[in-house]
Amino acid sequence: MKHKNVTMKRLVLYIGGLFFLTLGVSLSIQAGLGVSPVSSLAYALVLTTGLSIGITTVLANILFIFVQIILNKRIDIKDFILQLIISILFGTFMDATLFLVQLLPAPESIVLKCVYLIISLFVVSAGLIGYFTAKLPLMPYDALTYVISERFNIKFSKAKITGDLLNVLVAVTLGLVFIQSFGSIGFGTLIAAYFIGRILGWMILHYQKPLQQWVYQSQK
Repeated sequence: MKHKNVTMKRLVLYIGGLFFLTLGVSLSIQAGLGVSPVSSLAYALVLTTGLSIGITTVLANILFIFVQIILNKRIDIKDFILQLIISILFGTFMDATLFLVQLLPAPESIVLKCVYLIISLFVVSAGLIGYFTAKLPLMPYDALTYVISERFNIKFSKAKITGDLLNVLVAVTLGLVFIQSFGSIGFGTLIAAYFIGRILGWMILHYQKPLQQWVYQSQK
């Protein structure tokens, strides 16, 4: 029973984390100043294909899964199916949260756009701390970062930067080729790339331990 309680709490943190992560991304989309590197490819596909953000998020994550397979030179069916399920859940949340965010007043002024962007940074970070604290399977993009780190024998932080840069580069290329603009990349992309890690670090320092205590207290 105690083990079930812990598992349920981890699931709550995980699913809640994914929801807040998508909510933060949706707020950054609504701000219109550029989305975070993680979501840049998915949103570039929205702008170039007209598909919903949920569908393009799933497509982008499937691409990340196949890149993992290419780098690992093998396929783990169980892992593939699990990452696919997570991708579909994340894509569903993206469509739902973007719908909710679009019910808010549209940010017309640069001040309101910046307010939306700043709020999105904290919401994304809140989602990430729940997602990481749950210690459940990683989303394809994060799993790919670990694969890059191991395959090329580089530090995780450098692999993260490499993955983000490649994602942004592909997103910029799609935008320039199909809509003759940077599309999903903008001032907000740079802000997110710089500040989300720092905000997340602050949140981990102050809130991860209480979250861990809440999850595992039933085992004591």
